[in-house]
Amino acid sequence: MTSSYMSRILKGEFMKFKPLHDRVLIQVLDSSEKTAGGIIIPDTAQEKPQEGKVIAVGGGAKTEDGKLIPMDVKVGDKVLFGKWSGTEIKIDSKEYSIMKESDIMGISGK
Repeated sequence: MTSSYMSRILKGEFMKFKPLHDRVLIQVLDSSEKTAGGIIIPDTAQEKPQEGKVIAVGGGAKTEDGKLIPMDVKVGDKVLFGKWSGTEIKIDSKEYSIMKESDIMGISGK
């Protein structure tokens, strides 16, 4: 029973929001807004890629013949994505971004 419970947590089934198909719910991690020298960088001048943590994933995309393509990312992965990727949403007063898996550039090994 415990392994079933843990697998359901890893799929994001206990969230109030479950992404569909190949969409991913990401909690955006704050990027440092100061340089090592203490200079504050405005949002418009910061580098584009952002880092986030995967909170929930959809079941995967479907091919034209109905076969399911599994997701490459999983709950808990730290990922890099473009600054303007996805759509910002609020769930329980927390801010998230939802995007297609193809908008994710890669999984961070940090």
